[in-house]
Amino acid sequence: MRVLLTGHQGYLGSVMVPVLAAEGHEVTGLDSGLFAGCLLGPAPDDPPGHAVDLRDVTPGMLAGVDAVVHLAALSNDPLGALAPELTYDINHRAAVRLARLARDAGARRFLYASTCSVYGASGPDLVDEDAPLRPVTPYADSKVRVENDLLTLADDDFSPVFLRNATAFGFSPRPRADIVLNNLVGHALLSGEVRVLSDGTPWRPLVHAADIANAFAMALAAPRDAVHARAFNVGTEENNVTVAEIAAEVAEAVPGSKVVITGETGADPRSYRVDFSRIRDALPGYRALWTVKAGAVELVEAYGRFGLTEDGFQSRFTRLAWLSARREAGTVDDALRPRETAGGDGAPAQGGAAGGDGVPVAVRGGER
Repeated sequence: MRVLLTGHQGYLGSVMVPVLAAEGHEVTGLDSGLFAGCLLGPAPDDPPGHAVDLRDVTPGMLAGVDAVVHLAALSNDPLGALAPELTYDINHRAAVRLARLARDAGARRFLYASTCSVYGASGPDLVDEDAPLRPVTPYADSKVRVENDLLTLADDDFSPVFLRNATAFGFSPRPRADIVLNNLVGHALLSGEVRVLSDGTPWRPLVHAADIANAFAMALAAPRDAVHARAFNVGTEENNVTVAEIAAEVAEAVPGSKVVITGETGADPRSYRVDFSRIRDALPGYRALWTVKAGAVELVEAYGRFGLTEDGFQSRFTRLAWLSARREAGTVDDALRPRETAGGDGAPAQGGAAGGDGVPVAVRGGER
């Protein structure tokens, strides 16, 4: 297929591009470039693409596209707290507009990267795709709104598919340090402490970035009746773990490190265990293969091989700190649109300042 992949220069997009290309798809990217320069190790081979903010997509960019894989978003809860109105503008309204443009241009399938955090405070019982949605953050709420709006666009010629990813982990050429396993491993390597800021009891379902990419590839190839207007949790029950259990795996993977549970942020309302049987039934052969243990080992090796530094961990690979520093440096405006700069990726000299709205960007190690 001719596939438009939004967010191709992000954490998941950088892993997904080669997976889709290996399946024979002709991939075109679409990305504002906000995180294009957030590299650890060699730069990946990005596909040709449109350098544009999601809110500024034009109909011509969808011409000839068979399917859209939509990853681009302000991605995670701290970013949603930075500016909730921008979260809804980008994650909700711009996503629905993109889907309408895709449908009008003749695209037949629209794969939407949703999240298991739509289940919110669901407790220890397994939840499947029919469970009540209880989002507790602007980020998760924006995902619910998109799913609801895309359902109204579904027809005989246009199939939206909602892939509710568990919390991602694993190495990417453009890593993120603000997701739980990646964060705990980085902090353990740099400080010797596996620092948990909550009480460690919240449940988290985890899934490797490569397992997410494979799910999207299989959803592209699946028969229409198997995926049309359906939601799928992406992950494996084996990776339904508490934050304390994640921390224990990290301590085992980082020799000499110790778990420190501070409890300073109190009880985290985001706690849920997820059932992943529907995706296995609908996409025969799909399995999320990466365990938390294997992911921790992979991250230790990759961080060491490419020389993870404290500055990179705290600023370049932490979304909130990176965007806030760019706003302070004037390379991103208050609406989070990149400004033209002589340096190419618009990176600030270094992170650590406050954003233009006074949001502090100092980020301590600890689970997200």
